[in-house]
Amino acid sequence: MIRRLAVLGVGLIGGSVALALKQAGAVRQVIGYGRDRANLDAARSLGIVDEIADSPEQAVAGADGVLLAMPVGAMAETFVRIAPHLAADALLTDAGSTKQDVIAAARRGLGEQVGRFVPGHPIAGAEKSGALAARADLYAGRNVILTPLPENAAATVAAVADLWRACGARLMEMTAAEHDRVFAAVSHLPHLAAFALVDELASRPQAGLYFRLAGSGFRDFTRIAASSPEMWRDIALANREALAAELDAYVSRLSRLRDALMAGDGQTLFDTFIRASKARGNWAPAGTHLENDE
Repeated sequence: MIRRLAVLGVGLIGGSVALALKQAGAVRQVIGYGRDRANLDAARSLGIVDEIADSPEQAVAGADGVLLAMPVGAMAETFVRIAPHLAADALLTDAGSTKQDVIAAARRGLGEQVGRFVPGHPIAGAEKSGALAARADLYAGRNVILTPLPENAAATVAAVADLWRACGARLMEMTAAEHDRVFAAVSHLPHLAAFALVDELASRPQAGLYFRLAGSGFRDFTRIAASSPEMWRDIALANREALAAELDAYVSRLSRLRDALMAGDGQTLFDTFIRASKARGNWAPAGTHLENDE
């Protein structure tokens, strides 16, 4: 049971953690902090948070659980600010989509206290953001990745894992480097591609016509381009090396398809399409609910 949970960033991710823990009876009081006062007021009116803090320092004072759920670019400063105000028994985790940069920031900001921080990444989300989008079942049956530090005691990792399990999540562990490499391919690159395609079409003189005639395939592929620009800017920059490598591989594959197209090489196109279709079908058979990583 968490007596007092500080949620720094009360949006879809942080707000959903608060709601899930409340529903599970795993937290007594939630203190929220964020930059948008209107969003915090909405969170309090919805029962997501019980109190609103005026600063990160105030939010973590006396808290035995702390969740950092802001964009990864804001975490470095936050670690520095909260370090002197953390309770001796406080557990820390985060919900950032990149891990190596967050861990480096935690080591710089928390110093000798870094052992109480267990990095995490819930693989769940939506294109909507803010407290109004939060829901208690967001993590039910979803994966949460932990990337424990050498400084973490086993009991600390177990306690953070229990927090996420109370939200209904499934837990798995991997190294921070492996995490960032994998998610550059399956999450960060798709977002980059969706943003780029929408931006390209929006820049055309007849953009309105293209969007008016676009069907479900375009809608499904580009849905994630409605995600938070600030959050995804920070993620892209934080994981730039792995993302650039995946982008190069993707551009190379697209170039091969372009060459086949211009050469009238239908066999190469068909072979590529059939391999991709089979792989996609094996990953997500018809009727399977697909997870979103925002």
